[in-house]
Amino acid sequence: MPPAAAPVQAIGAAVGDIFKSMAGLNVPVQQLAQIQADYLKSATELWNQSLHTLNGDAAAKPAPIADRRFGSSEWLANPAAAYTAQMYLLNARALTQLADSVQGDAKTRARIRFAVQQWVDMASPSNFLALNPDALKKAMETQGESLTAGMQHLLEDLQKGHVSQTDESVFEVGRNVATTAGHVVFENELFQLIEYQPLTAKVHERPMLFVPPCINKYYILDLQPDNSVIRYTVEQGHRTFVVSWRNPVESLKHKTWDDYIEEGPIAAIRAVQGITGQDSINTLGFCVGGTILATALAVLAARGEQAAHSVTLLTTLLDFESTGILDIFIDEASVKLREMTLGPEAPGGPGLLKGQELATTFSFLRPNDLVWNYVVANYLKGEAPPPFDLLYWNGDSTNLPGPMYCWYLRHTYLQNELKQAGKLVVCGEKIDLGAIEAPVFIYGSREDHIVPWTAAYASVPLLKGERQFVLGASGHIAGVINPPSKGKRSHWTNARLPATAEAWFASATEHPGSWWPVWADWLKPKAGKLVNAPKTPGSPRFKPIEPAPGRYVKVKA
Repeated sequence: MPPAAAPVQAIGAAVGDIFKSMAGLNVPVQQLAQIQADYLKSATELWNQSLHTLNGDAAAKPAPIADRRFGSSEWLANPAAAYTAQMYLLNARALTQLADSVQGDAKTRARIRFAVQQWVDMASPSNFLALNPDALKKAMETQGESLTAGMQHLLEDLQKGHVSQTDESVFEVGRNVATTAGHVVFENELFQLIEYQPLTAKVHERPMLFVPPCINKYYILDLQPDNSVIRYTVEQGHRTFVVSWRNPVESLKHKTWDDYIEEGPIAAIRAVQGITGQDSINTLGFCVGGTILATALAVLAARGEQAAHSVTLLTTLLDFESTGILDIFIDEASVKLREMTLGPEAPGGPGLLKGQELATTFSFLRPNDLVWNYVVANYLKGEAPPPFDLLYWNGDSTNLPGPMYCWYLRHTYLQNELKQAGKLVVCGEKIDLGAIEAPVFIYGSREDHIVPWTAAYASVPLLKGERQFVLGASGHIAGVINPPSKGKRSHWTNARLPATAEAWFASATEHPGSWWPVWADWLKPKAGKLVNAPKTPGSPRFKPIEPAPGRYVKVKA
């Protein structure tokens, strides 16, 4: 067989398997009959109610609709709009019940539910000008100016290539986001290393290195002074260094997972060791940054070096058995397609995964909140989105080199090999996460749809050092970025580490407020004695290059 034919044949076989799984789907007759009967009964009641309303029967006035898309008085004041909204919700409920009733394998059923939900959210009458009484009222009140403004917003977003979620003109990296003072003290092709200016007279002798995700900009950890994880860490007296990943350009499209490990955290560790004179340092990884950090530490362990004195993993996957909603995008056909178009063996050579593609995918995991909400406000009502730093960061996407991304998809999400000792060879070493000897603090967010907290807990048995697991409220970002000063949300702790996440939660204790102080108390005794804070950043060998946040983070995808 010609070499070029093998990948095509592999995709064909994988697609064939998909069609086989689809062919075996069915809805049990009894459940289908019940859904149809319930639908007809509810539809008849809605129709009769609407007729009574049109005839002026006050007792038939429709009740307020709980869904916030139809929550304004305009939807209830207009009988046709009220009926349209209620019929839409009835149709949505029936379609969802049908999707939930499908019998088949778990992944196929999840894909059907996701596809149905995407269609249902898109088809909402609130998303269409002719069916949205709020938008029509505003158009009348403004004599059409709202429609003109909406068209202008649409044209601007078409030029940007994405739906605007915030007023991007308000923010500038280094001016009103990512403002914690520091200097770039090292850089290579893939990242800049920022050392932050001490905020205390004395600092702990053992430094802290942050490895953020490379699929986003690092400043989610430094949005504003009052919610900055980085600033909080500096305030606790830790000499703090942060990896600021480069937004890859065409010249970096060939970079591999091995490159990201060797030239990423391993190079950063070497720089921090060289600057501070400490052979063993504290480390933190967030999301895929945690996966990259753990892989790097396993590579170093295979080389006989224990470079981490402690490891903190925030919403990180090491065991990819249960990856939540993202699992529906992963199968042999989809990964092989990526390898053929972006990977090292692609016929046209390796390519870049564009940041906007990732950003769009993540937005459609919550389409009502992150897509259609802005379609209605920006385009139908002509409203400019308000400034919001978190959403500005969310839209500041990054590219990824195809070979690196394809390796990550295949060996983690698809084949789940990172957790298997000795299965993977990275940077020339057979890696074993269990060879990392450092104590580990593992954090998960209870409503996280990207790294389910039970999947974060699955890291516990893979690591052999002293371990502590803490669960925070809210989602992937809001759960992590929860400063103590706000007094928001809650967190759970449990000194025991039973075999399952569910057993851990059953005996866990809930505490009000942020989990940050729990982490700070855990980290403090591992940070070493207090010494005078350095007066200048870097060292004679690692001289300051430029002020933080540096230039890499400012490059747009």
